[in-house]
Amino acid sequence: MLFALVLAALAALAATAPPASATTGTTTATSVSAIGQALRRSPVYVDPAAAAQLSAKDADALADRITKADKPLFVAVLPADYPKQDLFTKLRTATGITGVYAVRLGDAFDARADSSVLPKAAVRNLVTTVQGEDARAQLSDFTAAAVTNMGGSAPSTWRSADDGGGVSSTALITVGAVLVAGGAGAYTLVRRNRRRHAQEQRAALEKLRVVVDEDITAFGEELDRLDFHPAEAGADDAMRADYERSLDAYEQAKSLMGAATRPEDVRGVTQALEDGRFSLAQLAARREGRPLPERRAPCFFDPRHGPSVTDAAWTPPGGAAREVPVCAADATRLADGRDPVMREVDTDQGRRPYWDAGPAYGPWAGGYFGGGLLPGLLVGTVLGSMMATPAYAADYGSGYGDFGGGYEGGDLSGSDFDSGDFGDFGGGGDFGGGGDFGGGGGDFGGGGF
Repeated sequence: MLFALVLAALAALAATAPPASATTGTTTATSVSAIGQALRRSPVYVDPAAAAQLSAKDADALADRITKADKPLFVAVLPADYPKQDLFTKLRTATGITGVYAVRLGDAFDARADSSVLPKAAVRNLVTTVQGEDARAQLSDFTAAAVTNMGGSAPSTWRSADDGGGVSSTALITVGAVLVAGGAGAYTLVRRNRRRHAQEQRAALEKLRVVVDEDITAFGEELDRLDFHPAEAGADDAMRADYERSLDAYEQAKSLMGAATRPEDVRGVTQALEDGRFSLAQLAARREGRPLPERRAPCFFDPRHGPSVTDAAWTPPGGAAREVPVCAADATRLADGRDPVMREVDTDQGRRPYWDAGPAYGPWAGGYFGGGLLPGLLVGTVLGSMMATPAYAADYGSGYGDFGGGYEGGDLSGSDFDSGDFGDFGGGGDFGGGGDFGGGGGDFGGGGF
């Protein structure tokens, strides 16, 4: 506890240091190398030839916001005639830091990211959300959404560029006073917080238990409806293996749920159910003589619908459009202009879709939608915003797709990075077409802009 208090006090002192400010170029033909060096000192660079796009005051405010968020987000505002070829890859190489790179080029805007910080789908959705806005609103809105959903920490080069020397003797005395004053009640406070946290975890698990039991029951009913018998006419070894995997997944889900003591334990349950449903889909295809299904995520609107068959555009209330995996029935409903059949759960405010129901449903969704899907699917939702915070990882675990855990943002990698991470979405990758260059965001890769 004393060590934690020391860290907290020193962090408070560090927070008083002046934040990194926005950097503006000094010539009208700034090289990519110079821009990269500027971004190593500050998160925002405004080229003098693009000064009309973003004022110095707004640039400083944006830089301050990024610095306080402690995220490796780099923003460059450049003139429309700046050379576009391979710009993102060149900029990432010149800066040499893993992170998210956003560029306003004249009236056009796009972004790229190292996949360890923010996956391609999430970048695409964030860029699409802010297309068509003026520079100030666009950069502000993108920053607000990006720092909420991305991982990693601000690079050490920003902190080393701050003004001010070491910690003063007065500050050290203050730290000592904090330790003396806080030590007496620390133990009692910790015990009280632990009891409260344990109570909250138990309550969250009981909420999840109702939903997961419904999922397990639904899967058992699917097994019964299939009415497969290993010895039936036409059954082969592949069918029997599919059926056996389905039964194993069903038993595993029941066993894991029975042993669950924390909300994060539920993730293994829904992973098992997702595996089992895919095995059932394979078995059904073999029996009917159809091509085997592609391994895809479950239907976003309700994983009980089974594996998705396509991606469809969907816009949550008050949010931005994004691509989500959907089953055939929901794809038809969306195409007809109707609402999909959504999975709703009980909350204190009544029945709500699971992505607006509270933090406990993160582990449940994480088991169904692993592999980096969640940030792009849940961006802008209540659950997505919660899962992107360190406090959430402490309470409910980390590693749900790319939410929390394993991030390397802010590391000094130099030119040693996977250029395939920076690929564009739609081919070409050039600025143009009304500000939508390369399909709207993505990973770094060949072609750049």
